[in-house]
Amino acid sequence: MTRSIAAVAIFLGWACAAWSATPAPLTTLRAIHALTNAEASHALPVAFEATVIYYRSGLGWLFVEDDNVAISVRPPESYDLVPGDRVLVNGTTHNSFRTFIAGSNVTLLHHGELRKPAPDTFDELIRGEHDAQLITIHAEIRAVNPGFAREDGAVHSTTLQLLTDGGIIDATVDGDHAAELKDLLDAEVEVTGVMSGEWDGKMQLIGIVLRLATPTEIEVLKKANISPWAMPLTPMDVVLTNYHVHDLSQRVRVQGTITYYQPGSAMVLQSGDTSLWIDTMATAPMRIGDLADATGFPEVQGGSLILTDAEIQDNLAQAPIQPVSATWAQLASRGSGVRNRIFDLVSVEGQVVAEVREASQDEYVVMSDGQLITAIYSHAEIPRPSQLPPRNAILPGSRVRLTGICIPEKSNPLGVQAFRSLEPFNILLRSPSDVAVVAKPALLNIRNLILIVSLLLVVVFIVSVRGWAIERKVRRQTAALAVLEQRRSRILEDISGTRPLSEIVEQTAELVSFKLRGAPCWCQIAGGALLGNCPPKLNGLRVVSSEIHARTGSALGTVFAAFDQRTAPGAKEKDALSLAVGLIALAIETRRLYADLSHRSEFDLLTDIHNRFSLEKCLEEQIAKARQNAGIFGLIYIDLDGFKQVNDRYGHLIGDQYLQQVALRLKHQLRSVDMLARLGGDEFAVLVPVVRNRSKVEEIALRLERSFDAPFTVGEPTLTGSASVGISLYPEDAATADGLLSAADAAMYLAKHSKSRITAQPRTA
Repeated sequence: MTRSIAAVAIFLGWACAAWSATPAPLTTLRAIHALTNAEASHALPVAFEATVIYYRSGLGWLFVEDDNVAISVRPPESYDLVPGDRVLVNGTTHNSFRTFIAGSNVTLLHHGELRKPAPDTFDELIRGEHDAQLITIHAEIRAVNPGFAREDGAVHSTTLQLLTDGGIIDATVDGDHAAELKDLLDAEVEVTGVMSGEWDGKMQLIGIVLRLATPTEIEVLKKANISPWAMPLTPMDVVLTNYHVHDLSQRVRVQGTITYYQPGSAMVLQSGDTSLWIDTMATAPMRIGDLADATGFPEVQGGSLILTDAEIQDNLAQAPIQPVSATWAQLASRGSGVRNRIFDLVSVEGQVVAEVREASQDEYVVMSDGQLITAIYSHAEIPRPSQLPPRNAILPGSRVRLTGICIPEKSNPLGVQAFRSLEPFNILLRSPSDVAVVAKPALLNIRNLILIVSLLLVVVFIVSVRGWAIERKVRRQTAALAVLEQRRSRILEDISGTRPLSEIVEQTAELVSFKLRGAPCWCQIAGGALLGNCPPKLNGLRVVSSEIHARTGSALGTVFAAFDQRTAPGAKEKDALSLAVGLIALAIETRRLYADLSHRSEFDLLTDIHNRFSLEKCLEEQIAKARQNAGIFGLIYIDLDGFKQVNDRYGHLIGDQYLQQVALRLKHQLRSVDMLARLGGDEFAVLVPVVRNRSKVEEIALRLERSFDAPFTVGEPTLTGSASVGISLYPEDAATADGLLSAADAAMYLAKHSKSRITAQPRTA
């Protein structure tokens, strides 16, 4: 028994392994083309060689053929392919109207020659016999139009309308060639391209498109006898005299169940998943659900296949069709691979928003999944308003189930077709019973809401009258608080701005006075002015004060407020003075901090003279001014001799004191308009903005150099120092700030090395 179970288990394992094994790839196009749609839907692997007959990079359109069999391939990426290339295609099969290859990897093998296709006829093409194949057809060019433009404005194709022996077909030429092809209107041509069918959502053929890579695939057999623009003018009221149609369409016969019938207008027949709109003038009584035959002529309108000029014969045998229950999104979907429900018998649920009764029809507006649907019931005859047929009144808010024919909304009157994945639709009702109430409106409906709102309005009116007095009081208080906050915000903005400190203090005093209902308020700045509204006589007044404390150091001042002696102190006074103290302290310390930061950014902390940043900024300004006025100015570069030895011998403290004394001596030799700056270490510079010639700058430089003649007393040691000086003149030596500094530095360096006696270090006297 155990061995039998084990054997069965091993057999089942082998069977599962064999079942799950990946099938061998199909290696010929003919084998792939022989697959049914059901077989192709299993994503069977393929690996075959074929020749490229059309390729459009970017759109993923690739058609290949081999052994007179062609197929469409959808590669996942772009390739550099041209017609005639021999390629190896690896991918999987997918089902559509015809099998196509997706998820492909295309490998270029070599380039070859395309076969010359035999001429085809319209009848062969409209039957879909040569789908995806390279064909040639004889035609006359009736129209040339540019295709739709991409987002970048470029036109990706040009569309031709071709009149063949059996009807109209379209041809698209890659690229914008409308201008050059306009000359071929009414020309007799032979067009070679890849045949590609146009299908509706039910996978029904509704048109033919030839795809051409270049205009060279159009061979002109005979040009038009006369240019369309050279023809004689025709009066607009007689243009129909040139109308001529030779219609060779053959009558067809179809059979299906009647799902909709409007006598003298239209009928819908449905057979399984296929349904067809039929234009007919038939008026004989026919039952919904009967099996019927229709004979007429096929035509395409609005992208859908229909039958026109049809005659109907009711077989009087019931073959009812059950409506397909669907949502709004399912009925509106128009994408690839989505079952198109146009003209199908469907049912959809929603909530009634409104109903409209007209002489010709009844309309119900229903909300389903957040979208509106219009359900239409057409009256067989248009009666007088007083003779309208009875109907069941449906309350707004009721949930209903609509049963009827799904039809697209009316197309754009200009004929502009929008390609969207969701298209609005309507439901054609066959009888009033096609609107079935599923659930009555909830108690919280519009009528009850109106009653509730009316009662609430009465309550609100009573409450409003009672609260009117309170509102006035609150409004006054709110207005006062708003003004107070507005003034406070303005003061905070002024503190961060450039408004004078005295004005900010005065505004703060006014703010406190406003908060204290007009009580005088003022501020005494420590070591400064008295600002605000201080009464000339304080006798008989109760004065309260609050000191303005600083974060560090002594108090910044005091804020005062005066009241009538008969008033009692309150918390409001303390709050108002605290507000003033905070704002004034913030203003004073902010200004002091800004002044300190500004000074630090432009002055040397050791010598308290301008730093290099400040000098360069003033130097740029002086250059701009000199350019404007065609003036000159000088720059003096000073370098202390032997300063390093001072630091090495006496320490950095003595060195810093020595630099401070040097800065004072140099500053005493300059005029008020001259600018002394420390560039760093033992280097200094002087901007001499007002000079007439080089000799004046040299005179100032000599004076600076001679200022080192007297010894320096720096703590215990007495030092005798010296300096090397170089000058540059704008614009004689340079016209830029860097150039002037470099020229003066070079002159200083030359002077330092040309001295007959160089002091190695400042000497101790």
